[in-house]
Amino acid sequence: MRILCLDDEPLALKMLEKCVREVKPEADVAGFDDQDDLLEDAGKNGCDIAFLDIHMRGMDGVEVAKRLKGINPKMNIIFVTGFSEYKGDAMDMKASGYIMKPVTKEDVERELSDLRFPIVPQKGALLRVQCFGNFDVFTPKGDHVRFERSKAKEVFAYLVHQHGASCTTREIFAIIFEDEPYEKKLQNLLQTYIYSMIKSLKEIGADSVIVRSYNALAVNVDLIDCDYYRFKQLDAGAINSYEIEYMSQYDWADFLYNGY
Repeated sequence: MRILCLDDEPLALKMLEKCVREVKPEADVAGFDDQDDLLEDAGKNGCDIAFLDIHMRGMDGVEVAKRLKGINPKMNIIFVTGFSEYKGDAMDMKASGYIMKPVTKEDVERELSDLRFPIVPQKGALLRVQCFGNFDVFTPKGDHVRFERSKAKEVFAYLVHQHGASCTTREIFAIIFEDEPYEKKLQNLLQTYIYSMIKSLKEIGADSVIVRSYNALAVNVDLIDCDYYRFKQLDAGAINSYEIEYMSQYDWADFLYNGY
């Protein structure tokens, strides 16, 4: 589980982080006093829950929440403020919760126990995969899965999109290299990406997610907890979290998703 905290007042931020860490000692908690730094971090490393001060210099917490929802529509937003008049704006954002300052451990515990989008991993899943917004991959505990190569992550994204269907290396090649000729040099490079993908998954004990056969790859959907898969199963939480964006960092994804 990854939790971000934002407040441009140093003492208030320190208190907020302290309360969150006391309630969720196992979580990856990061604090920020700058809105842009938090947004950049969330885009790169993902986020399950964000505690946001509303009244800040520059971009306010509601605007930050809107941008975070663009990264992950399923993100739980909990607003923190000393000004009760902002509560209406916060609720318009369909926030998970609202805390009045000064923040206490009991306040944080109450909001984390009643999230708008509960973080409940699929039983037996080795990975939690986010397709709505930016594509991202996490362990069941919420740790961000880091791929050494961006193209290796893109290969995995395509396999996830195929929802367990077997994909030939030539089909994957067409996605990764688009209109490039199917030549030996690029074929070898694709194999490097595939090896890197499997290596990254193996490092966290999740390489069995990949099903390999002669000249083809697939994912074992039973080992993946994925918002896209839940959406196709008409899961209410997944349906509520879908706001048009799908694997938004990949141009091919929108075309394929709209045509699936």
